[in-house]
Amino acid sequence: MADGSLRLTLAGDVMVGRGVDAIQAFPGDPEIYESWARSALSYVDLAEGRSGPMPRRVAPSYVWGSMLGPILDPASHAMIVNLESALTDRGRPWPGKGIQYRMDPRNIEVLTAAGIDVVTLANNHVLDWSETGLLQTLETLRTADITAVGAGENADQAWNPARLTLPSGGLVIAGVGTAGSGIPSDWAAERHKPGVALVTEFSNKTIDRLGSLIDSVRRPGDVVVVSIHWGGNWGYGISTSRRRFAHRLIERSGAHVIHGHSSHHPMGVEVHRGCLILYGCGDLITDYEGIGGHDRYRGDLGGLYRVTVTATGELTGLTIIPTRMERFQLTKPSESDREWLATSLDRACRPFGTHVSVDEDGHLELAW
Repeated sequence: MADGSLRLTLAGDVMVGRGVDAIQAFPGDPEIYESWARSALSYVDLAEGRSGPMPRRVAPSYVWGSMLGPILDPASHAMIVNLESALTDRGRPWPGKGIQYRMDPRNIEVLTAAGIDVVTLANNHVLDWSETGLLQTLETLRTADITAVGAGENADQAWNPARLTLPSGGLVIAGVGTAGSGIPSDWAAERHKPGVALVTEFSNKTIDRLGSLIDSVRRPGDVVVVSIHWGGNWGYGISTSRRRFAHRLIERSGAHVIHGHSSHHPMGVEVHRGCLILYGCGDLITDYEGIGGHDRYRGDLGGLYRVTVTATGELTGLTIIPTRMERFQLTKPSESDREWLATSLDRACRPFGTHVSVDEDGHLELAW
């Protein structure tokens, strides 16, 4: 932007494996090892039972649907998402894990079609197909020129932030995940062991470690994003320890944006010392259609978080573009769906002194 500000597009979980992979141009082996399903096609059947037949061998842009235009917004300097699927046709399912997400690497254009710049991998699905699957995931992303943070071939690679040089300045992104999000403890990367950057405690030691790593790559004027997989899948409550950890990341580590994910629905938003905290961005792409049990949270509704910050990282605007997942494809929600999402999110924001309203374009605007 002409004034030196930075515009980012953030989103939550992008789950392109399992059922979503099964309808792609190069569907992988559908065999899975879940307690109730042995084929990824079972999830396609569930979705079709709710919404009707969907196409097969779809184009890479299919899952982004009518939201591809907003996603490819030329005014956005970078798009960052949580990639919650391995990109592999190798490996074996992690013993005892019970859920396996993977997309065939030949379908990588599903991600490049949306212009995704950075993915964080510190989550509870990236090693579903063991270390072999993680290593192929990292190689597939490198080949596609998509920056990955939060996982690596060893602890240094997993924890090290990435830095992007943008026309408006520099962007530093660090990715970590917590045990509370369901990441197994033995997924933690070690000196000679592939894995994820796993946070085991919300301590000053963890914050200082992240701060030192961020300082090792940041340059004067860089904007810093910490992308963190934390908390459970359902519910709007934010623990005191999680909120304190977010505040300290801003105060001690120099983070300007906390990009939180793991929840399957959007959660409350806070502004602390002029910096944005997204406690949970919700799901963007999933194969959950037709699965019951948590309908009151409307997990089919999500959003694109359009964040604008000054050159010094201070938040100047947050616009959430509502999305709806139907037939494994993003669509524009109805007016009633937008109103439901706005009301729900506004209620979740009020404890933090923030508010959400619907603007004339049907987008959600944050006030603080």
